[in-house]
Amino acid sequence: MNVQWYPGHMTKAKRQMQEDIKLIDLIIELVDARVPLSSRNPDIDELGKNKSRLILLNKADLADERQNEAWKAFFQEKGFFVVKVDSRSGSGMKAIQNVIQEACKEKIERDRRRGIKNRPIRAMVAGIPNVGKSTFINTFAGKACTKTGNKPGVTKGKQWIRLNKGVELLDTPGILWPKFEDREVGIRLACVGSVKDDILNMEELSLNLIGFLREKYPGALKGRYGIEEEGSNVNLLEGIARARGCLKKGEELDYAKTAGILFEDFRSGRLGRITLEWV
Repeated sequence: MNVQWYPGHMTKAKRQMQEDIKLIDLIIELVDARVPLSSRNPDIDELGKNKSRLILLNKADLADERQNEAWKAFFQEKGFFVVKVDSRSGSGMKAIQNVIQEACKEKIERDRRRGIKNRPIRAMVAGIPNVGKSTFINTFAGKACTKTGNKPGVTKGKQWIRLNKGVELLDTPGILWPKFEDREVGIRLACVGSVKDDILNMEELSLNLIGFLREKYPGALKGRYGIEEEGSNVNLLEGIARARGCLKKGEELDYAKTAGILFEDFRSGRLGRITLEWV
């Protein structure tokens, strides 16, 4: 299975980010904690050279906690600041403000030496589609969120979001990169919903997910669907179809509907806390 998806608007969005990067002090990059490496756009590293970097392991509540800790250590060793968060519930949000100050300590100190006081830290929020950027901004900003309007030197119509006196955020569209060199990266991104389902063969994708779960999380499928995890991946998909009554006319099994149920259960956490990419 080969997954590729790069709509035309993403090229425009990348060009815009190249312009905006000159205006910011910090890149806050959201990644999906279930696929931390696969959900990192390599273009952001290229764009963000010489900028302070903060990685948010978002949807950490859906991911395996042992792997969350392992990935946090992995990125910290590479020089990133890292915070585990769940943007929907707000878990981990309180730690971010202090980490932003720590990540931009040199910039703040430079400003102080030049006699510049209280210049807000400008942070770009970046990440691939469906990683939770809007939810993060809304939760992080809360009711105090105010749009500060156009800034000098900023493209007309761009909105900065002022969190407080110390931090302003710039939202960016979700962008992928033109080609997934590694086939597995595309499959992982498809599994977590960062590639549109309607361009995918969801039945084939479900067999990939079943195979991974059997290897790394034995018992997860049995616990959810009451099926024995024996035979081929196709046998297990059939077992889920029967367990959930996914039938077409004439008692034929409806594999498309079954795949939809499997991915809904995985993406919502009903199969348990699962990380598809291990350190």
